[in-house]
Amino acid sequence: MNRYFLAIDIGASSGRHMLSWMEEGKMMLREMYRFENRQKEKDGHLCWDLDNLWEGVTEGLKACKKEGMIPETIGIDTWAVDFVLLDGEDKLIGDAVAYRDDRTKGMDREVFELIPERELYERTGIQKQPFNTIYQLMAVKKQAPQDLEKAETFLMLPDYLNFRLTGVKKQEYTNATSTNLVNAADKTWDKEIIRKLGLPERLFGELSVPGTIVGPLSHELEEKVGFSATVILPATHDTGSAFLSVPARDESSVYLSSGTWSLLGVENLEPITSQDAQKANLTNEGGAFYRYRFLKNIMGLWIIQSIRRELNGTEYVEGRKSKYATGKIYSFPDLIQEAGNSADFETVLDVNDESFLSPVSMIDAIKDYCKNSGQAVPETVGEIMQCVYMGLSKCYADTVKQISEITGKEITAVNIIGGGCQDAYLNELTARATGLPVFAGPIEGTAIGNLVIQMINAGIFKDLADARDCIFRSFDIKQFG
Repeated sequence: MNRYFLAIDIGASSGRHMLSWMEEGKMMLREMYRFENRQKEKDGHLCWDLDNLWEGVTEGLKACKKEGMIPETIGIDTWAVDFVLLDGEDKLIGDAVAYRDDRTKGMDREVFELIPERELYERTGIQKQPFNTIYQLMAVKKQAPQDLEKAETFLMLPDYLNFRLTGVKKQEYTNATSTNLVNAADKTWDKEIIRKLGLPERLFGELSVPGTIVGPLSHELEEKVGFSATVILPATHDTGSAFLSVPARDESSVYLSSGTWSLLGVENLEPITSQDAQKANLTNEGGAFYRYRFLKNIMGLWIIQSIRRELNGTEYVEGRKSKYATGKIYSFPDLIQEAGNSADFETVLDVNDESFLSPVSMIDAIKDYCKNSGQAVPETVGEIMQCVYMGLSKCYADTVKQISEITGKEITAVNIIGGGCQDAYLNELTARATGLPVFAGPIEGTAIGNLVIQMINAGIFKDLADARDCIFRSFDIKQFG
């Protein structure tokens, strides 16, 4: 009889329930359920639709019951930095404001008046991004101080979903490191930073590492979905899970988790918080087994996803309409072909420019950027796509060079995981730009990494090396360049 394990992997645009089991020494994977994750405008802010998110989580559990494939354990991973506050009765305070909301504008200056930017990086090792949790919390302190006064609990979004599943509150380490409030060396909340910022210390408790048992499904939820299972912490930061799935054979490869965001870097046993690392805006995210992901967050396929939504007239945020919809429905392969047809278009985007973070129109933002940077402005779909692809591959190459110089490692290959590894055109451009072989796969890297922690805990794998050997045998890996 098979032993089943369930990863609930939730990204910025969708979530999926991926079930795994072993057959003939290989890891099997089946998508049980997929649901939309969306944002909505509420009270002047861009917020996550938590009701829709929770419905997706529970409906996916029901799908497992319907198929008679009941998981022993369940793990949830999501994106980083976003959180909720709960009052003394465990009720939500305010909304789950999304990281693309503009409430953090100017909050970096507020933070740096209390703790110098250099000191903050030395202590936490986290790259500066305008939406980091530290700036979101400063926004709450400045704009809605009553919320912090009432708050008794601070939970990152996967922590909150685990609480909804079990009634147990735990703060997981890998996602916590994305807050800019965890001391990189001590691997726990940096209470000195928290005190300097004037944040309530009661909100920051013991951090739990991947592999920690949260608890069984609550009795109420067990009755609703029709079975009982144990919830366990994977690396709840999706990038932390994704990196675990890389079937790399040596320490000289860089890893690229390619999805809405592109996370490109290496694994280290110690954080690097030098001035060179800070200048390059590289981060030291905490990972499973206290391995550090020394990487750069790159805007990634968000830009392409946004272009596609505009062209197709679909909505990402409720209430936003597209002026570029023509009635033609573009698939991702269609957009790739359009880019290839305009391969001689030479304009290159800086894909990390903040204008691409959350524009009303991504296409307008691209055209404005090109005009303001003195480059040819793309007019056709192919030209728009080509300058994005060239920007992504150039950013990948520049980041690989920076990482090599700062770590002293000679990088020999690029390992791409996640949905973006299916983009053969981008893989080829990346191989060309970096001058390195590119290995693409597995596609469901984040879910697989989530499952790795569960299956190590269950004794299926001895350790991470054993799991990575199995991943190499189990999934198709393609080479480019």
